Amino acid sequence: MATPTKNDAIIIVGAGAFGLSTALALAERGYVNVTVFDKQLYDETQYSYFKGSDAASADINKIVRAAYGGQTIYQELSFEGIEGWKAWNDELASGRVVPPGMSSAETIFYPHGNLVMTDTEELLPFERDTIANMERSGNKDTQLIAGDARHEEIARQKGLAFAMDPFRRRARGQRHTALLDSTGGTVLADKACRFALCKARSLGVKFVFGPAAGAFLSLNRTPGSINRILGITTQDGKVHTAAFTIIACGCWTPTLLPQLDGLCEATAGSVVIFKIPKSSPLYDRLDPENFPSWQWNMRRGAEGGLYGFPRDSNGLLKIGYRGTKYTNPKVQSDGKERSVPITRWSKSEPLTTIPVQAMKTIDRFVDSHLPELRAEGINVETTRACWYTDSYDNHLVIDRVPDTEGLMVATGGSGHAFKYMPCIGKWIVDVMERVDLNRPAIKAWQWRSLKANEQPFNVLMEGSKGNRALGNVSLVHGIKGQERARL
Repeated sequence: MATPTKNDAIIIVGAGAFGLSTALALAERGYVNVTVFDKQLYDETQYSYFKGSDAASADINKIVRAAYGGQTIYQELSFEGIEGWKAWNDELASGRVVPPGMSSAETIFYPHGNLVMTDTEELLPFERDTIANMERSGNKDTQLIAGDARHEEIARQKGLAFAMDPFRRRARGQRHTALLDSTGGTVLADKACRFALCKARSLGVKFVFGPAAGAFLSLNRTPGSINRILGITTQDGKVHTAAFTIIACGCWTPTLLPQLDGLCEATAGSVVIFKIPKSSPLYDRLDPENFPSWQWNMRRGAEGGLYGFPRDSNGLLKIGYRGTKYTNPKVQSDGKERSVPITRWSKSEPLTTIPVQAMKTIDRFVDSHLPELRAEGINVETTRACWYTDSYDNHLVIDRVPDTEGLMVATGGSGHAFKYMPCIGKWIVDVMERVDLNRPAIKAWQWRSLKANEQPFNVLMEGSKGNRALGNVSLVHGIKGQERARL
């Protein structure tokens, strides 16, 4: 398989975290003919879900953490990403890269820590493994146990005392079992994408947006052969020729590339957003300078899997649920069922509500951890289904498509890839250029299939009869701002 030259045309389909990062890395490495296509009008919507964007990357915030249990490849990748986030903060503050509509006074990454909480009496093995691996790698005392006097003092010295018990559970006489990753925090996803887009453009990357000119229709194949890709055709009928094509379409990728069957599937997370008024005492308390990102019972299945953030500059407080990863199986043109995202870009109506199970789990958490929301009568402002691409083993998928020349895929983020946005493109370009493919991370991301007796992290392609299929679950109805009654 040939590697493109620096002058060859390279097409990236998708302007989310994977696509933007790859475009940046290509430009920084000297490639001069890079074009990114996306059907969404990101110049107009500025990656805001509330202005019409609808992709996992088009979000108000994402968690940044280096805590990964025994998965040291992601621990190290996270540290690389965190250094990148800090560099982007500095670039924005310096005025070197300031996207349209943003100012150098804004922040992309808040390093206010990421708190992992559990309702068990002791930390779970995952957190214990994180502590052990951090110490072995020279990162001792980055993982701070709530209630440990020495660790509480370290948090105070780091300016993160507020992050050890941000929900004030101990003050209410409740058990608080938690571990603070003091290296983590929150990245403002829409601003990060706008920054990367602006920076890539400044380096010569071309972007084509829109539901006709920017939307993928098909791959262009060598006449008489199905094994050589020569670019893409967009929905407006135009043919775009390239020496190399990279598909990075997020949750739409598995339906565009049926070869991913069994390896990747589109799944929906559930998001609830509260709006905190400036008059509320919670407004200052939940400020990103005073409150961390967090996770709760991430390994408890349907009864857990919550995560959340401080409020943003508009007062929006986001809580997400991934305890159950929902699917939308539909029969495709080849007769096979694949999960198809339900978004503003779907032929059907977009999914603007969430499953009852998700709402109940969030309600229980709010009752226990943020009763102040109830006391102040702050109800749900809006809900959203956020579609991701899960792989069966939760590893990324970054590789050339087997038996196909000139085609590569970057997908399988599995809900945890955005944090690598400043650096993952360098790895993707390494794979394209075949640089040191024996590195553990790259080997983990190679094309693969579930082996006999291998236990999948995510069970994929259960089909329309599966209990995660949206057609088989109850959805919440009647959510409309302050009018939503609690379940």
